[in-house]
Amino acid sequence: MRPWTFHSAGTLLFGRDAVHQLGTVASRLKAKRVFVVTDEVLVRVGVAARVTEPLAAAGLTINVFTGCAPEPPVEVVRAAVAAARAFAPDVVLGLGGGSNMDVSKLVALILAHGGDPTDYVGDCRVPGPIYPLICVPTTAGTGSEVSAAAVFTDTAKKIKVSCLSPYLRPAAAVVDPLLTVGCPKTVTADSGIDALTHAIEAFTAVDQDEFLDRPPGGETVYQGKNPIADVMATTCIGLVARFLRRAVADGNDLEAREAMAQAATLGGLAFANAGVALVHAMEYPVGGAVHVSHGAGNGLLLPYVMRYNLPARAKTIAALSEPFGKPFHGTDHLAAAEGVIEKIEHLRADIGIPTRLREIGVTEAMLHGFAEKAFAIKRLMRVNPRMPASADEILEIYKAAY
Repeated sequence: MRPWTFHSAGTLLFGRDAVHQLGTVASRLKAKRVFVVTDEVLVRVGVAARVTEPLAAAGLTINVFTGCAPEPPVEVVRAAVAAARAFAPDVVLGLGGGSNMDVSKLVALILAHGGDPTDYVGDCRVPGPIYPLICVPTTAGTGSEVSAAAVFTDTAKKIKVSCLSPYLRPAAAVVDPLLTVGCPKTVTADSGIDALTHAIEAFTAVDQDEFLDRPPGGETVYQGKNPIADVMATTCIGLVARFLRRAVADGNDLEAREAMAQAATLGGLAFANAGVALVHAMEYPVGGAVHVSHGAGNGLLLPYVMRYNLPARAKTIAALSEPFGKPFHGTDHLAAAEGVIEKIEHLRADIGIPTRLREIGVTEAMLHGFAEKAFAIKRLMRVNPRMPASADEILEIYKAAY
């Protein structure tokens, strides 16, 4: 195996009431003025106050931007940047789900380097360090608190796009499971299936050595499958299999909330190093067109892509029988892998994730354009264990999911 690396946020603080230490975390970053990126819902329900109070107690000056929205359009990012520039912070804090944290990454990026979010779309286009960034998740799924990615919607092109750079990893991640208590069922389900997708795509990614030989070349954040990412991914999968149904059923189940918060961060660590692949490439044009949540779109597509990948990854998928609670000891890897996919389909149904593209507003006429857009995302095609030879192969997966 060729040399590989593993990265995370600069510091990871995890546990109940971890937000009480935010003043200390910010002070270690020499903060005096903190720009908080969040949304109106989190302000209204009091979550934002639980984060700003320890910052204020540490004597810091705080400004709160509440204009974030799910699957953030580029206009939201630009508005957040304008507000941040007017305030002139020295630290940015992202509070919320993946959308809010991703906006905070882009704010910290543009404060440091100028330009527009669209200037940095793609892999390793950020020229250097960004403003010091703290991420505090309030959902359990995206793993954005430890990842090197920031996703937003390019409204002109009607597609979700991603900035990938090692410089986008937060300086500090503070994961307090209590902030997810009472999270709505739909958000819990969408976030949880997103974490599962991250872990499965990381675990079934192309092997690291082969990844490095695949075009396109050049600098990249993702590296393909590696041993540490595998451990993170399988632990995440086991936690999701055991606790996601409970977290969806009862928003006050603290054990389930804590387990899912851990799963989300572990899934983020896995994919932020190994990579995500065809599921994400296919979800980006779908989400950009019909505005389904990223997690629900991923969860819908996941089993269909896993079946497409079976010729290249039957043995690897079969190994996931163990984290799903039924260790596999036989020789029929294909049957065992199919059993894993069926377990995912059952979980998806139990938590209310849509199973067909037509259910979320996709029309058959959209599928060809989706396939062309997905096939063009080469940085994700490169991670997939079975590399599509044409957009027509991806179109067949869309048709199966339709």
